[in-house]
Amino acid sequence: MAVSSAVLRDRLDLLVNGMTSLRHDGRFHEPNLDGTAGDYISFEAWEWPQGVGLYGLVQLWRQTRDNRLRALIEGWYAKQLAEGLPTLNINTTAPMLALSLLWADTRDERWREALDRWADRLMAEGPRTPEGGLQHDVSDKVNDNELWDDTLFMAGLFMASYGQASGRRELVDEAALQFLVHARYLSDTQTGLWFHGWTFDGRHNFARARWARGNAWITAGILDLFELADIGAPVKTFLSGVLRSQVSALLSLQAPSGAWRTLLDDPQSYEEISATAGFGYALLKGARLGFGDETWRRAGQAALAAVIANIDADGTVQNVSYGTRMGHDLQFYRDIPLQPTGYGQALAILCLVEGLHAFDAQEQAA
Repeated sequence: MAVSSAVLRDRLDLLVNGMTSLRHDGRFHEPNLDGTAGDYISFEAWEWPQGVGLYGLVQLWRQTRDNRLRALIEGWYAKQLAEGLPTLNINTTAPMLALSLLWADTRDERWREALDRWADRLMAEGPRTPEGGLQHDVSDKVNDNELWDDTLFMAGLFMASYGQASGRRELVDEAALQFLVHARYLSDTQTGLWFHGWTFDGRHNFARARWARGNAWITAGILDLFELADIGAPVKTFLSGVLRSQVSALLSLQAPSGAWRTLLDDPQSYEEISATAGFGYALLKGARLGFGDETWRRAGQAALAAVIANIDADGTVQNVSYGTRMGHDLQFYRDIPLQPTGYGQALAILCLVEGLHAFDAQEQAA
């Protein structure tokens, strides 16, 4: 199927429906440390998959200005705040990113107190590793002295976004620090790709997994960091080099289908669509913003086509790997089951929204 503006808009409507229809079917039982049930699938839960999902919805709303979409997003946050927010950790910070963008655009005072309070607590209470990195604690596990590449997307972008919108420069500076510390320990100087994690206990990168979705958080996250906040020239120059090194490796690993495999450099691992969507989003955006050339755009378009091919008739993105813990061997990653999720929906939304930019630009120029 040829990709057109009409196709993208139709699939975006389907993706929103697919996301809001997600429900936990009991397949994955992951209770939280506080004894509550963990729900990483249903749209109504406050967790990181839903947080990434809301980021996709807010970005779509910013592009379309669809009042029904805005009402959906605002209704979700109003309900959650009325019920009370969960324990603070890296992953429960993820929904704050979309809320910060919503507040930056609307300046609706309903959201300001929650944003300020969460930012203050993250800065004061977020456990740190050596060198000031945010320790990747999650709702069901404390990960002592560990850095994960997921952290930058789940928490770093919120600090950058809200810091910029609220004039709190200390939050922007903290976000920049987190990207630098994580790049020091997770970026593989040999390949340009990123490892999933690092532990200061034993000082190693666990399985040295060059995990696809983790790398997608980085490709997209660096570009979004630049877009969401004013980052100082030395840091921006450094991270731009890290990004280009990573993308150079990614381009050579894209499969003929347009997708990437869940272990990027392992031809035996399966093709995974949430990472493919994240890469497609980042490559198309990077080309549009001038960070990359025509090869970025072509690879992004191939990824976009692969994502569209994996959206079913109900708007559910297929071939998405379930939430991935830190693996101690590579087989762990090969065995991660497939499961539709909010982040799969959201990364697809981001990819398709970025695809729309090109068509909208053409229409404006005509």
